[in-house]
Amino acid sequence: MSPAIEKAFLSDNAAPVHPRVWEAMRAADEADAPYDNDALSRQLDERFTDLFGRPAWGLWTVTGTAANCLALATLVPPHGGVVCHREAHIEVDECGAPGFFTHGAKLMLAEGKGAKLTPEAVERVVAPIRDDTHQIQPHALSITQASEYGLVYTPAEIAALVDHARGRHFGIHVDGARFANAVAYLGCAPADACGEIDALSFGCIKNGGMGADALVFFSEAAADLAKYRRKRAGHLQSKGRFLAAQIIALLESGLWLANARAANAAAAEIARACGERLVHPVEANELFVLVNGSERDSLRAQGFGFYDWGADAARFVTAWNTREEDARALAAAIGGL
Repeated sequence: MSPAIEKAFLSDNAAPVHPRVWEAMRAADEADAPYDNDALSRQLDERFTDLFGRPAWGLWTVTGTAANCLALATLVPPHGGVVCHREAHIEVDECGAPGFFTHGAKLMLAEGKGAKLTPEAVERVVAPIRDDTHQIQPHALSITQASEYGLVYTPAEIAALVDHARGRHFGIHVDGARFANAVAYLGCAPADACGEIDALSFGCIKNGGMGADALVFFSEAAADLAKYRRKRAGHLQSKGRFLAAQIIALLESGLWLANARAANAAAAEIARACGERLVHPVEANELFVLVNGSERDSLRAQGFGFYDWGADAARFVTAWNTREEDARALAAAIGGL
């Protein structure tokens, strides 16, 4: 049955583009230098330096997958490895793209509750590896902030992972597809939500953008190398000003954070009605809720769109534009199951 009006909780990827992003793209529709030599693209370094309070270099990318994989290809040689969670997006949802972009680097999978890692979990993976040419050596750590289950690393947890990784001489990448939601939840400075890392995939598309995410490096040499990799991978767009315009529109006046706060607030509204049905605490804008088959049918019959999550759960995702009345309606529907 297809309801007349669907209250969409499928994904924040399905949300519309924020009007201020459209306005910025229209304003960018003037002749300018091609590729990343236009006035807007040249602003990205300064914008991210201001945001993180330390020197930063920003590159636009077309997708989050491209941002993640270009970062890893810059940090890891083809014969190396990347430690990540077993359920990390780079392992589960990127169709082998990390191996493709890195020309063969291996993902080394660690365990952790809620798709979060600890130094101990990382050490369990890397400690048994012999230091010889017969075994792949880990070169980087990749974590997700917020995690694939919507859990947020605290600044202290990030700092512990960074310290451990530095002790192992790893490069450090953060997949920040929902980094804005993590910062909104923590209420801290963006720099504290990621720590002293090497590369950050700064999500924009899920947060009101149209077709641009940012790849932020904290080393100019790494950023310069990534530019060559971006071109070689076919991701250097000739009219890059339209991608830069989206990122700048979100950064200006804190729109990126306001959008994330709105999404988080809608998720919190729904979470209050879920009680013991919640599989994980709700700290960002994703909810994983225990529901059986007939309950899922009932929710869909009421017009709610969402993804099944295994045999006995569902995933609901709120976005910057989730209406308060829709969040309340879903909360009431779950509460009434």
